[in-house]
Amino acid sequence: MRTASLHPSFGVEVHDVDLTTLTPDYLYPEVRAAFESHSLLLFRRQRLDDDGHLAFGALFGPIEDRSMGARGPQPRMDNVSNRISADAISAPDDFHTLNLIGNQLWHTDSTFLPVPALANILAARVLSSSGGETEFVSTRAAFASLPPPMQANLRQAKFRHRASHSRSKISAELAKLEKFTKWPDQVWNAVWRNPITGEEALYIASHVCAVEGMPPEAGLALVDELVAHCTRPEMIYTHVWQPGDVLIWDERATLHRGRPWPYNEERTLASICVSVRDVDGLGDVRGVGSTEPRQD
Repeated sequence: MRTASLHPSFGVEVHDVDLTTLTPDYLYPEVRAAFESHSLLLFRRQRLDDDGHLAFGALFGPIEDRSMGARGPQPRMDNVSNRISADAISAPDDFHTLNLIGNQLWHTDSTFLPVPALANILAARVLSSSGGETEFVSTRAAFASLPPPMQANLRQAKFRHRASHSRSKISAELAKLEKFTKWPDQVWNAVWRNPITGEEALYIASHVCAVEGMPPEAGLALVDELVAHCTRPEMIYTHVWQPGDVLIWDERATLHRGRPWPYNEERTLASICVSVRDVDGLGDVRGVGSTEPRQD
């Protein structure tokens, strides 16, 4: 399996792999090892339909269902698109579009859920005439570049995550929608250690609404400082989408954001998230069940 670097700190393009051919024993172990090591994988010229997309995701773990069973027992796609019907695109000031604009904040998916995401698998379906890039940074590289005393403090810190918090930065009315208020706050450790490689990463997102044990303003100031450290220009990989592109990234070790596009044009990316399991370090980010003691 040939790879080429996307950024000096993280990410590789994987060559000569047809994602529809992967099985638990054929190529998936190599892809998974690259995922653990590099955090972001790009596959070009793929032909993933919905069934193939879901099958590829299922190799990594259970497909996330934010409807909590309301859509039925079978896994389904959860596409990122401004197309709301066969003949309509959402208006720029519609809540649907505003929610997509919320994805332009630096974030990690699903940190506000009781079980967060291990990975997002995103595939190009319909691309706009311009814009619509997706940007990534490595929170693993960012953590490694922090002064050791700050690293030690962050290993003991916990962040509180709330979906409505990020959406309130876009629209106060958007943040009031039931889809953003239906989950209780989730509290996760600020640092996630990869159980395979042992490397540590900041676990942070636009959904972080507080730092446990800190005054509100000071906590949010710390979060802003850390996000700014993670997203320095030289840390960013900007992905310019091409037809057939598939990206998969490690939600435990990256931040990402979408970029604007002409909102009167369709932009559709086929999307699923895969939920974290204990084998992926869920117990460690909860602060319990880790196989080794947390180190200062």
